[in-house]
Amino acid sequence: MRNLHYRLLAMLLVYGLLKFLGGSFGHLVLYPVTLMVTFLHEFGHAMGALLTGGTVEGMQVSPDGSGYTLTRGGSRAVVLMGGYLGSAVLGNVMFHIGARYRSMTHHTLLVLAGLMILSGLIWFESFTSTGLLWAFALVLGFIALKTNWDQDVLMFLGLATVLYIIQDFDVGPKSDLAMYEQVVGFFPSQIWMYIWLALAGLLFFWNLQELFRRR
Repeated sequence: MRNLHYRLLAMLLVYGLLKFLGGSFGHLVLYPVTLMVTFLHEFGHAMGALLTGGTVEGMQVSPDGSGYTLTRGGSRAVVLMGGYLGSAVLGNVMFHIGARYRSMTHHTLLVLAGLMILSGLIWFESFTSTGLLWAFALVLGFIALKTNWDQDVLMFLGLATVLYIIQDFDVGPKSDLAMYEQVVGFFPSQIWMYIWLALAGLLFFWNLQELFRRR
């Protein structure tokens, strides 16, 4: 348990320094995390459509960190919610595997790389988007197959993704929230924003509690 505490504290410290004190250098180092969050967000939309009987017609991940997913059919509410909460789930899964299941880390990186390659191919929107996803996938594959960094990389990517999502709660899902208010109703988008944030925060808290309790 002590080793996990130290690793988690070290990663939190590194992320905090880069995010809040790193300036342009920190932004550059965390750029892969930005792309990871965008991919997981868009992939969450795609999974929301597929799981509710819809189809995915395209996915775009842009160099500036923005993105979009074109879907048809399925549950509109689940598709919209799948971006923010789906990426929170996937980030927590990555972090959990990296922290607890050493033997699965390189397989998880390879699966993640495979999803990026398939997404860029099957849901092609532009050569830029597909090129970014394939380049990221190649780096993850190299780390998984040729280095011993797979566990720390997976854990850091998962942790940084979750932290990024929580910090970005009032900006990242803004358009999704506006449409969610129209589709679902009940509350204004600002209330839904805090509901989604609470769910993401509770999921991360439960993840940490589960990790430290079992260890």
